[in-house]
Amino acid sequence: MDAVFRALADASRRRLLDSLNIRNGQSLRELCAGQDMARQSVSKHLAVLAAADLVTTVWRGREKLHYLNAAPINAIAERWINQYDRERVRALGDLTRALEQEPMGNPEFVYATYINTTPERLWQALTDPAFTRRYWGGVALESDWQVGSPVKWQDAPGERVKDLGQVVLEADPYRRLSYSWHSFQPEHAEHFGWSEEHFARLVQEKRSKVTFEIEPYGSAVRLTVTHDDFEPDSQMYKAISGQLDGSGGWPELLANLKTLLETGETLPGPDHEG
Repeated sequence: MDAVFRALADASRRRLLDSLNIRNGQSLRELCAGQDMARQSVSKHLAVLAAADLVTTVWRGREKLHYLNAAPINAIAERWINQYDRERVRALGDLTRALEQEPMGNPEFVYATYINTTPERLWQALTDPAFTRRYWGGVALESDWQVGSPVKWQDAPGERVKDLGQVVLEADPYRRLSYSWHSFQPEHAEHFGWSEEHFARLVQEKRSKVTFEIEPYGSAVRLTVTHDDFEPDSQMYKAISGQLDGSGGWPELLANLKTLLETGETLPGPDHEG
């Protein structure tokens, strides 16, 4: 965590994080255009942020895009902030501002974390129904994980298996997995207390997709989760990123996955809903 606080101590680096929070997924050229700094200085600041895992990068063709990574901030929250009222957290103004502003345009969620496991074990955790049930609040994901095959859900043992229209888009064992995401379901409306009219509007949202990239990192594994193809102001984006009250989203679920793989136990607390 020392690296995180050192990275956040510099105002120029905080401005870069602010820029990524306003529009995530920018190239170096785009980030330079919004800063009163030389390209070399921006590159050095980004290297410090990347070393602290506050920024993660994804290659799109020949272009390297930069994303704000919530994992270190989530770790800080788990260690200290969650013990206090939100009012007290305002003392970390620059930190919270880097996370709480609404993204503009079509939002993307990118989250990178490091897990002390193997690519094979992590792949099993993502694809084995018995494994997903342990860290996904009892949900078993069932598929043969071939491109074009459905990804079905079973909310609890003995309940019917549901086809929510999710389809495998990519499957490269131990390296990359991608599938389309479901729309909101009636149980979401009940959980969040939505009216029938509000729920009817939300189910019309464009479907998104989630991609898991697995990379060896010394004796550990780097897992990068990219959830994109959202409409502007998407409520599903707010749900998966943990911005809706009552939804831990991917940050909570991935923390639960990491804890399970590293300790054999899941996190205490409420169910981790997808």
